[in-house]
Amino acid sequence: MNSPSRVISFVNAGHFIDHYSMLIFAAAVIIMGPALGMAYSELLPYATPGFVAFGAGSLLTGWLGDRWSRRHMMLIFFVGIGASMISVGLVQTPAQLGAALLAIGIFASIYHPVGTAMIVSYADRLGREMGINGVWGNLGVASSALVTGVIGQYLGWRFAFIVPGVVTILIGIAFAMLVVHEDRKGAKQAAAQARVAKQDMWRVVLSLLIVVIAISTTFNAVTVALPKLFAERLADLTRSPALLGVIAACVYVFGAMTQYTIGRLLDRYSLKTVALPLSFMLAPFLYLAASLNNLPLILVSIGIVMGAFGQVTVNDAMVGKYTSEEWRSRAYAVRYFIGFTAAGASVGLVAWLYEQGGFVTMLHAFAGLCLLAIAAAIILPREIRTPQAV
Repeated sequence: MNSPSRVISFVNAGHFIDHYSMLIFAAAVIIMGPALGMAYSELLPYATPGFVAFGAGSLLTGWLGDRWSRRHMMLIFFVGIGASMISVGLVQTPAQLGAALLAIGIFASIYHPVGTAMIVSYADRLGREMGINGVWGNLGVASSALVTGVIGQYLGWRFAFIVPGVVTILIGIAFAMLVVHEDRKGAKQAAAQARVAKQDMWRVVLSLLIVVIAISTTFNAVTVALPKLFAERLADLTRSPALLGVIAACVYVFGAMTQYTIGRLLDRYSLKTVALPLSFMLAPFLYLAASLNNLPLILVSIGIVMGAFGQVTVNDAMVGKYTSEEWRSRAYAVRYFIGFTAAGASVGLVAWLYEQGGFVTMLHAFAGLCLLAIAAAIILPREIRTPQAV
């Protein structure tokens, strides 16, 4: 039998790698342009197919995880995404670059539907493990730009892809040696912790659909807009890009801590009990942020990030608690496909709203969107608790 803690450790490492790999190019493109003789605006579009594949591919990879093997899919993830990162470091033409970045997106699409389902299968305390897993993903987001910048400065942009690619393949080899077979027991664990009346399942589905669209759009919009918002509104405190980056990173730390805390609460209380008060955080904080500057803006931004990151943990736990083991990867595939599609649309929405009325209009609009999260939490039915299976 596989050690649950060992499997979960590898899955957490996969979450870090997944988000890290998708953001290397965003940081490296600044120094890639001069090296390749191309402008920033010419290079950036080559990342688009990879980001499309990151979301769309989850439908197929989730289906394969359920029908074939999650363990084998995770092995393909580690080796495939590692090899794809190395291939980016070896490209010679723009066409090769686009193909290599597309490969990263395809292999990255494996993680969320398959890895999250594995967490549910092996977790004794679902909420706690979901929270910790979210922290690992956030660490991947936060460290990608920093590590890529350091490696790029001292070794060149190619090694910024090659080094993490080699490390990822080594992790994949360790995974193959230490997680040797498929072992699904989620039907006895997390999935058995919560049930709702059969006639109320439509409320679960509707609630999840509403909150995923609202929160995924807002979450991505906030992460895209926050650096620019701070640059405009914290001018009285600092104009240093480095210090602004440190402030943004510190704000995100509160988001990671919230995911862990919300996860622990989900182990002690019903999903609705946790989701309902959490749903009231985002709308008022976003509305307030529209008119604030300096330290008050930083404090309110912490509230926004805590609300958004906490909702992500609730969304993942909702799928884990209410889906059967044999359908779980596919359920997560649909959840992430919808979420990533909505998140992709948010970038253009942020740009359009900013043109219409700056950050005041943008933040007010997303505050209105987040009222849907309150509606989703109200719709969610009460759980019928059943004894834990042994």
